Amino acid sequence: MQNMVKNMELQDLDIKTVRPAALPTPLRFAGNDDHTRIRYREDTNRVMLRAAFDMGEDQSGLSFERAGPRSHIAYDPKRMTAAIVTCGGLCPGLNDVIRAMVMCLWHRYGVRNILGIRYGFHGLSDPEIRPMELTPQVVQDIHKDGGTMLGASRGYESEEMVVNGLVRYGIDLLFVIGGDGSQRGAHDTWTEIERRGLQIGVVGIPKTVDNDIAWVDQSFGFDTAVTVATAVVEAAHVEARSAHNGVGLVKLMGRDAGWLAAYASLASMDADVVLIPEVPFDLDGDHGLIPYVRHLLAKKGHACLVVSEGAGQHLFDGQRTETDASGNVRHHDIGTYLRERLSVALPEASLKYFDPSYVVRSAPANANDSVFCARLAHNAVHAGMAGKTDMMLGRWYAKFTHIPLNLVAKGTKHLNPRSAIWRTVLEATGQPSMSR
Repeated sequence: MQNMVKNMELQDLDIKTVRPAALPTPLRFAGNDDHTRIRYREDTNRVMLRAAFDMGEDQSGLSFERAGPRSHIAYDPKRMTAAIVTCGGLCPGLNDVIRAMVMCLWHRYGVRNILGIRYGFHGLSDPEIRPMELTPQVVQDIHKDGGTMLGASRGYESEEMVVNGLVRYGIDLLFVIGGDGSQRGAHDTWTEIERRGLQIGVVGIPKTVDNDIAWVDQSFGFDTAVTVATAVVEAAHVEARSAHNGVGLVKLMGRDAGWLAAYASLASMDADVVLIPEVPFDLDGDHGLIPYVRHLLAKKGHACLVVSEGAGQHLFDGQRTETDASGNVRHHDIGTYLRERLSVALPEASLKYFDPSYVVRSAPANANDSVFCARLAHNAVHAGMAGKTDMMLGRWYAKFTHIPLNLVAKGTKHLNPRSAIWRTVLEATGQPSMSR
């Protein structure tokens, strides 16, 4: 992300509009006093790209457009159709976002035609998969359950087929809830919409348990994922310390970034070793993982290891090139690989292996995530109704922002090994460098 900032200009942060916002907003609070009057945002309200800098350093004026309700909107709520689609793998909070968007569209803006697209982008490209009508009654209690009431699917259909679906159902505004791959799909969808000269808005909402979407300080679902993963790390620690030479090995999500492994380890304070994609490690040799685990067993009789799914790919012969339905390279399974290598190298150890991926993904949102989901969803609705398009909602330094989708598509967010977070992990675990 630092390299992206160096080459960035202010116009790279401009937000597109699909049509002029010429209609007065229907948003009203009861009364006219300062306690009840709604505060509208202007496009000139900004959030600085960099909050911390050295004295005298050129800030270059880079800033995000700040999210929030506008005084004028681009659509007639009584004549428009909005649609919501959930894409990619499951994530805590999907139903919370759906519910919050429907409630805001219906009660605050008066939109009565709200469609739920079934099974991701596939539901737009396949005419046989009909959307469902969404009302406050339909979504009333969905936030209590994990998963998504709309269903989801990995992968992206051709933008031509997706836009054909938008036209087929008369959709004026599409909300895409998904991770970085889904947001790239949303950007491609807008590109095709623009090519055809249509007036259909596309607004994204960032979702991933990996927390690796660029230009947001956190994506929804991550807080809940940390909570669930922390319980698994604690269970692995209990198993390890309850056995002679016990070793607990936990594999957590984190295809290209180690955020979940780092945060769950810090929350539990039970991990002795944390392995993430951003930091290479050796298995053997003076600084290898296996000698260090042997040292831990000799020193205190047990060890707890946490590894991100994308860590240690350099240990395998040959780089994998095949991809999954979302276009991501299929990684080698570092969890089972470490389980086998540790079992052979440390026959005296009693090793327990934990892979809670689907348990984490399918959990309902916790309290913090539920609030976060609602605020993201409401701000997405405000942006869409104001005619914003080809953009994603985000949160940056505790302020909600509008982010161009082409910026999101350029890369993901990694855990910097020189950051304060990784330093805290090293201080909490006491683990040494495990590479030459």
